[in-house]
Amino acid sequence: MVKELREITGAGMMECKKALVETNGDIEVAVENLRKSGAAKAAKKSGRVAADGIIKVATADDNKSAYIAEINCETDFVAKDSNFLQFADTLIQAALDNNVDSVEALMACEVDGKNLEQARTDLVAKIGENIQLRRIQKVVAADGQVGSYLHGKNIGVLVAATGADEDLIKDLAMHVAASNPQYVDADEVPADVLEKEKEILVAQAQDSGKPAEIIEKMVEGRIRKYLAEITLKGQNFVKDPDVTVAKLLKNNQADVLNFVRFEVGEGIEKGEDNFVEEVMSQARGK
Repeated sequence: MVKELREITGAGMMECKKALVETNGDIEVAVENLRKSGAAKAAKKSGRVAADGIIKVATADDNKSAYIAEINCETDFVAKDSNFLQFADTLIQAALDNNVDSVEALMACEVDGKNLEQARTDLVAKIGENIQLRRIQKVVAADGQVGSYLHGKNIGVLVAATGADEDLIKDLAMHVAASNPQYVDADEVPADVLEKEKEILVAQAQDSGKPAEIIEKMVEGRIRKYLAEITLKGQNFVKDPDVTVAKLLKNNQADVLNFVRFEVGEGIEKGEDNFVEEVMSQARGK
């Protein structure tokens, strides 16, 4: 648990141990307490990326809808294997062809007389690694269009927008890939998320010893900065940092309806191999 808390917060081992003791092993409360005390170096939004695989996207001919999927394997070697890549292509195309709404629905689809779950099982036997369709999501823009961006094989983005041409949507998707916003705008941020962040900021500000009215202004400013950091429209546009995405959209009389960003392995933890220890262990005959 100490190791897990350290990975989440970046705080020292003894600080993490103390936080866990004080919260009777409640990691979520321990994370909040560490942030409030200023001990945490950073609050990571997901676990350490470890699983390998590929992100695939497919867009309908009318650009009104698109799918994004994450297909996982165990190693980078298999992620480049032609059999694995062909299976990934088959999955995303089948999603588009069958208008599926879940992983289970897609794996039940038949391609060339065989359902995709059986095709997956056969591929696992052939390659010798575990292969999984981890997730798939559909994005629709009835009154606009959907665009996509792939950064190598590891990051994929779909953006649904109105009033935007193909180039602008691609630029927006590229921005999402690079800056990883969590919401379209401040209105989308859940009240409980905002309230929890405000509690943390208030606790941090109170340590400054400043008067209550100054603390209130400090917190208001930090909340504005926080919202700008986590929302697409609040962020500075990656290709022109002098303007926000909101300003970019206004200048082009466009708007973003929603977006989806997938990154291979995000939130999945995998044990680290200690090569030196493995060699020493073999040398000792263990």
